[in-house]
Amino acid sequence: MSRKQKKMLVRILIAAALMIALNFVPVQGYVRFALYLVPYLIIGYDILIKAFKGIKNRQAFDESLLMAIATIGAIAIALVENGDYTEAIAVMLFYQVGEWFQSYAVGKSRRNISELMDIRPDYANIETDGKLEQVDPDEVEPGSEIVVQPGEKVPIDGIVTEGSSTLNTSALTGESIPREVETGDEILSGCINMTGVLRIRTTKEFGESTVSKILDLVENASSRKSKSEEFITKFARIYTPAVVYSAIALAVLPPLVRMFGVGLPAEWGTWIYRALTFLVISCPCALVISIPLSFFAGIGGASNAGVLIKGSNYMETLSQTKYVVFDKTGTLTKGVFEVNAVHHNEMAREKLLEYAALAESASSHPISKSLQRAYGKELDRSRVKDIKEISGNGVTALVDGIPVAAGNDKLMKKLGIEYIDCHHVGTIIHMAIDGKYAGHIVISDIEKPHAAEAVRELKASGVVKTVMLTGDIDRVARQVASSIGIDQVYSELLPEDKVAKVEELLAEKKEKEKLAFVGDGINDAPVLTRADIGIAMGAMGSDAAIEAADVVLMDDDPLKIAKAIRISRKCLRIVYENIWFAIGIKVICLILGAVGIANMWLAIFADVGVMIIAVLNAIRALFVKKL
Repeated sequence: MSRKQKKMLVRILIAAALMIALNFVPVQGYVRFALYLVPYLIIGYDILIKAFKGIKNRQAFDESLLMAIATIGAIAIALVENGDYTEAIAVMLFYQVGEWFQSYAVGKSRRNISELMDIRPDYANIETDGKLEQVDPDEVEPGSEIVVQPGEKVPIDGIVTEGSSTLNTSALTGESIPREVETGDEILSGCINMTGVLRIRTTKEFGESTVSKILDLVENASSRKSKSEEFITKFARIYTPAVVYSAIALAVLPPLVRMFGVGLPAEWGTWIYRALTFLVISCPCALVISIPLSFFAGIGGASNAGVLIKGSNYMETLSQTKYVVFDKTGTLTKGVFEVNAVHHNEMAREKLLEYAALAESASSHPISKSLQRAYGKELDRSRVKDIKEISGNGVTALVDGIPVAAGNDKLMKKLGIEYIDCHHVGTIIHMAIDGKYAGHIVISDIEKPHAAEAVRELKASGVVKTVMLTGDIDRVARQVASSIGIDQVYSELLPEDKVAKVEELLAEKKEKEKLAFVGDGINDAPVLTRADIGIAMGAMGSDAAIEAADVVLMDDDPLKIAKAIRISRKCLRIVYENIWFAIGIKVICLILGAVGIANMWLAIFADVGVMIIAVLNAIRALFVKKL
């Protein structure tokens, strides 16, 4: 509890105690008025000051003015008619109780989000003369070597140069499963090192690291308002002056009609009391507070689940998603090529892979790297001579003095070697050793473990169509789409072709249906921007894609897309529940107040009670683990 909240709680308790005690004090007239004025001013002085400042700044029509008019009017009626002051003080008291509760609830949700996103590192360890020195992460340059000990947060993105350990990545991904890292692995800031000591060569500045970007996204998310929030803001601007004028009319017109039209007693006190009750009931606090809080809590809950939504406007759009368009490589597949088969080989599989890896040892191409990983042993490059790379074909080399050729069918034709076609999907590396065909190696990208499940979950969430756009060859694209369950696939596309296809799909869908594009590469940035909502892979995705996207999946798991949609729909459901509940109760109570059935106590419930219920409902958006 903050100092301000504690101070308000003390004021509430003192005012409540005085109000109750004064009911047992046998005094009348102005002395009684003066005594009751003490608890009223203790609990309401700040509201009166706010109302005065609002009038002074020509921004009078807010809940402070409504409370000031209602309570001062009720006290004036009690003074003239020698009535009960308790009701007027109770209105201000319970209004402040509601304000305190709202302040506490908002503060609690902010603290919860802060705890969930407590990934900002306080320092980085630099080793100097054999001793570790703690420095500000902002001072660490890219390419520096830092040391992360067990229990410490990884402060900056980098590559492990020494050591192995287990990482707790839950703050980034929302998943509790630890991740194993060793020398050569990429590591993201914000993770917690759990076991071994790690030496890391930083690859980014602190301000560009994952942890900084996450914090920036969450901190700035609330600045982008949804249509619902904008509606409530505009509604309050029109609604508040309207009810003030309605209350004035309720206080003045019926007595005048009775006096001059019907000839009955005006009963000014009765109608002024009804007008004041009308004002208390009409306070729009429940709407003004609970709607932004619902979105704030929803964004925080999504962040805890590893989904960063950059604003409540994107939360609203995401909830209406009916079309999901995917990039392939790095989105539905890992983007890591691996050897998954060797066909038509007469020599041992391991020996053929050894020849292929040695022939490709001078190349940094992903295909060459996959051959070297499949061989799995240290390469002795002294065994290789005369390496020649033939662009678009492959390589030739002498391995242990034996001519070796590794490449596609064009290379085999160029060398005049008969080869056997492969009907499997993937990149085919034909091998020729000592001038004779030795078989072929099938290399292909690997589907992400949850890719097919992600598509099924999207269909279960109400997505009507899934599409894949890729620059890969048609045969590979169709095989991946078929395996995962994608409805429609377009292959061999350039970046501008992807934008054109997305525009075609946007033209096909209904107006209220939204299209999401999911990608990870630099070439996906234009499409991410063009779609109704862009979703980027945050762990391995390019900076350009993450910047262009509206939603970022921190662990690159496509299964999180359906989860993000469900989170957004829950948040919007809570928003609409609060809107209808608050407006519905207020309309009923306003009618009852106008006809004299509702008194100040019902008015207190219509204002403070409804606000508390709406705020409690809004906080539900923070909890999304069970989705």
